[in-house]
Amino acid sequence: MICLDCDDLFATWRQQARWLLSHQIDPSHVGWNTVPDLFATDEHYPAEIGPFQARIPVALIELLESAAQYRGEQRWSLLYEVLWRVSHGDRTAMLAGDRLGSELHRRIKQVRRESHHLHAFLRFVEMPAAAEGPPGPEYVAWHEPAHDILALASEHFIGRMGRSRWLIATPQDGVYYDGTELIHERQCPLEWQQLAQQAHDPQGELWLTYYSHIFNPARLNPKVMQGHLPTRFWKNLPEGALIPGLISDARTGKQRDGQARDIGKRQGKRIGRSV
Repeated sequence: MICLDCDDLFATWRQQARWLLSHQIDPSHVGWNTVPDLFATDEHYPAEIGPFQARIPVALIELLESAAQYRGEQRWSLLYEVLWRVSHGDRTAMLAGDRLGSELHRRIKQVRRESHHLHAFLRFVEMPAAAEGPPGPEYVAWHEPAHDILALASEHFIGRMGRSRWLIATPQDGVYYDGTELIHERQCPLEWQQLAQQAHDPQGELWLTYYSHIFNPARLNPKVMQGHLPTRFWKNLPEGALIPGLISDARTGKQRDGQARDIGKRQGKRIGRSV
């Protein structure tokens, strides 16, 4: 088996896949790993492109590039299997009804959902203005995405933050927008991570008070809530620490009353004429 390492870069994988395809190397003979495979071959293939030339639809390249952001087993091998079949005339591999196509589209769906999570659950914290030195980010945020969506999904904030300077740090990579250009670091600098994780929001208490008061226990459905707001994001949300307590209160009476405990204790006013 040929063992390759594309360093989790789609552009590198694409070059390797084009070379493999040109030499008609079957997907069963190729694996992408960061650690050399025990059964990797020592055979050397020609460095130049082989004789086979395939016509690949642009739509497939777009699907593969989107699915390449998915982190998981057989991350790159599945893409080559799909490419192999389509290049040999079997375009059903691109469809959701096919075995490979179904997995391809499932990964794309997960990537899109993770991008939505970034847009919905990211919390920027405003930084105090620096008294001296070069200007730094005005807003910082920490996020823990399940897939490699940061570089593309973070472009969402360029048009929404104006010319503000902002930074998003993750355990893997990070982005910094300086007001004109979006800079992506594949290995997030430690300084960025510390800045995002240690940022203090001076308006945090006000937000928590507001969130606890707009929480409606009568409309609570924990399963639906966790479907839209997975629990893995709670630890990085300011209101995340409040949610378990609010759910517990709802289950022990507030959900029945549909109102806060202190309001429920008050005697209501009779409206209308008594009969």
